Amino acid sequence: MTELLVLCTGNAARSVMAGFMLETLEAARGGTDLHIVTGGTHTVDGQPMGLRTRSALKALPELADVDFRRHRSRQVGMADLSRADLVVVMEADHVRFVRRHYPEAAVRTATIRRLCEVDDVIDPAGGEAAEYDACVAELWKLCGRLITLL
Repeated sequence: MTELLVLCTGNAARSVMAGFMLETLEAARGGTDLHIVTGGTHTVDGQPMGLRTRSALKALPELADVDFRRHRSRQVGMADLSRADLVVVMEADHVRFVRRHYPEAAVRTATIRRLCEVDDVIDPAGGEAAEYDACVAELWKLCGRLITLL
């Protein structure tokens, strides 16, 4: 089984979006070899998914029936990074966080865009619903590419 850790800053939008997307895409291809965990580099632990994140995800037909209530934000820790075969992050600052705090996991860490394209995924936090919708659309495309690489 491949252990995939998906990180963003607060574990409230981007990593959560990508985590649910990758789970959905893995199930759609009939896979059971991928275990996905999400976390954040600077979280308020225990927070549920925000309304804008949930609404943006539910707008994707493939995720319309997914129950998002199980998500709670959580700070990434050494145990998460030790288990991870691959750490997928949203921006270069998250790579720097891993390098600085968990250097042994740095070789297994890359931005989702670096794995699929280039550049960072912009954080929609604090933005309007349209920014969350755009982030979901961008991540859906990237997750579709990433799942074929795993």
